[in-house]
Amino acid sequence: MRQNPEGVAIARLLDTLDALGFITRHLHPPQFEALVATLGDRDATLRAALADAAWPEQLRDPVERAGEATLRACDGLRAAVESPDGLRQAYRALRQVSRALEALYPLAAVQPTVSRFFLAADDLAVGAKRSDVPTGVMHAGNDTNERGGFSVYVPEDYDPARAYPLVMALHGGSGHGRLFLWSWLREARGRGVILVAPTAVGDTWSLMEPQVDSAHLARVLGQVARRWHVDRAHLLLTGMSDGGTFTLLSGLDDESPFTHLAPVAASFHPLLLAMADPHRVTGLPVYLVHGALDWMFPVSIARTAQRALTAAGTKVTYREIADLSHAYPREEGSRILDWFLARSGH
Repeated sequence: MRQNPEGVAIARLLDTLDALGFITRHLHPPQFEALVATLGDRDATLRAALADAAWPEQLRDPVERAGEATLRACDGLRAAVESPDGLRQAYRALRQVSRALEALYPLAAVQPTVSRFFLAADDLAVGAKRSDVPTGVMHAGNDTNERGGFSVYVPEDYDPARAYPLVMALHGGSGHGRLFLWSWLREARGRGVILVAPTAVGDTWSLMEPQVDSAHLARVLGQVARRWHVDRAHLLLTGMSDGGTFTLLSGLDDESPFTHLAPVAASFHPLLLAMADPHRVTGLPVYLVHGALDWMFPVSIARTAQRALTAAGTKVTYREIADLSHAYPREEGSRILDWFLARSGH
């Protein structure tokens, strides 16, 4: 049976977003041109499908905005191949993927295909809305031209009687929480956790003055916990690149409220542990992820961190990923949540 033009357009859009996700995950400078080639003719077929579709009013705006952002990402990647500043342009282009996902997400409530797209592979469904409490994706002072705000996802089937584990995910250098939220949304949505993605006060996390953004994270956590029922005994702090480094820098501090740490592609210096209170460090669960191909923070840094953290008494789970460069490994999110939720009893 022939699929209607709108169904074809949705399928093309999701397929192109999957292809862009593959490029994001595998982005490595020596392989960049070959990765862009994996797009094939997806952007051309997506343009044609969007032009052929006649959207109902409630679908037109989100699909068109998602489609435009997806095509900007494709165009930016193709242009970056020919640019002497290609890697920087590629990162800029890939930010459009998060914008596309944000535009598309409201359709998950009415389109089963879109809803399934926003779930991790092993998650089958989400429950129906159970209360009048605001749920879904929300933002607080966190437009992409603002610093110091946060974005939050609260499960749509949120039950005020239940205490929810919370994941706070920190973006990389010069990144933004509103964009980084989508690195974790599928996993959070399928596993029933509250997800918070704050934006650093400055251009990146305050690595030289950790008290600045540590206080910011504490304020954000307090705001979220006042509005939704957070299980303060089960709080995960995670982050990518500078966000991973700040996860360690802030999370090892004795005043940190976080019960679990999961730094990804982070830098590390043994002085972090020299300054840490042994009572904070001993027994602290840490899930350390690094790519063997990382060109920014060589994998030797992570191996040093594993040895030092283990010697200091933390409970380290170490994941060294052979084909990972300095990129976020989306597939690791489910493993991190398995580890976190198993320890938390949820």
